[in-house]
Amino acid sequence: MSQLATGTRISEYILDELLGAGSFGQVWKAHHHIWKEELVAIKVPTDSQFVRNLQKEGITIHGLKHPNIVRAVGLDPYGDVPYLVMEYIDGCSLRKLIEDHPKGLPVRVAQVITVGILQALEHAHEHGVLHRDIKPENILIRAGNSKKVEEIDADDVKVTDFGLGYAGQITAASILESGSLVSEDGRSISGTLAYMAPEQREGGETDGRADLYAVGVVLFEMLCGERPSGSDMPSQVRESLPGWADPVYARLYTRRDRRFADAKEALQMVRPVAPPPVIAPPLLEGQGGPIRSREGSVPTCGQCRTAVEPGDNFCIMCGAQVVTSVRHCPECDAFPAEGDRFCVKCGAGLPTGSA
Repeated sequence: MSQLATGTRISEYILDELLGAGSFGQVWKAHHHIWKEELVAIKVPTDSQFVRNLQKEGITIHGLKHPNIVRAVGLDPYGDVPYLVMEYIDGCSLRKLIEDHPKGLPVRVAQVITVGILQALEHAHEHGVLHRDIKPENILIRAGNSKKVEEIDADDVKVTDFGLGYAGQITAASILESGSLVSEDGRSISGTLAYMAPEQREGGETDGRADLYAVGVVLFEMLCGERPSGSDMPSQVRESLPGWADPVYARLYTRRDRRFADAKEALQMVRPVAPPPVIAPPLLEGQGGPIRSREGSVPTCGQCRTAVEPGDNFCIMCGAQVVTSVRHCPECDAFPAEGDRFCVKCGAGLPTGSA
């Protein structure tokens, strides 16, 4: 493989900055050679034996289109410099956030990041893809360097590095850096050891529950600032955790037959419970009358009297629900407008004729 440096051109892109490197390859921040504001991340293998892994990763993530999964933009495993082009996430890894909060992240932040990871895995597993290397280094947090940690939400979470999802035979030579090795009976094991499910370490058959085990390790690390040890529950390491923390962790970090059946089941226990909606009461005489505009009378929020625009589901001032039924996107729970056929957030097709 040729030596890479800042200014090297790969296909349509110019390398700007080395973002990371490991035993499999390097990841660079790059810009388009004409449209300089178009930024991407380019992964390049550092050894020819890993070109096949690059090809598999590109094909894998190209088939996964989800807001919580880093998108594939381009792929050429046969070029003079093989490469995989991915969307560039301006932020940091979850590892950095954990290191910045040695006593644990704010609980709500740990909760919504877990939701983002599980949403990505739910989509991947439904498409027959296991990640097999979930760890904080492979979880990117958009704008994690610029926004306050308390402002992070599930939409900011991006799962990356599906390179082991379809990895071929990996040898023990890369164990220290990649966590991949071969078991005693010769079966290939892929993943990072500290986050591997028992069946994965033994080289046995794995399914989506192996990824859930890794999520359990990551959850403990986010809540407590350290990886789990022995049988301690998160609440035994960090006081005043909410009631969901221990039960969720216990169903993730356990033997396979006791884990959540899938990511969807785990999400049902992890997702923050929304407060019951406030339905705006009908406007009554003596309540101040409707707010007037140049066009005449307009509907108002029953809570704060702010004018409600056609198509609004919630009051823009106080957040109260102003319709009896809110339309949801079945894929990402966004709130599309009544006439939309596709979700503006994730692009999923929307059912018609129902709220």
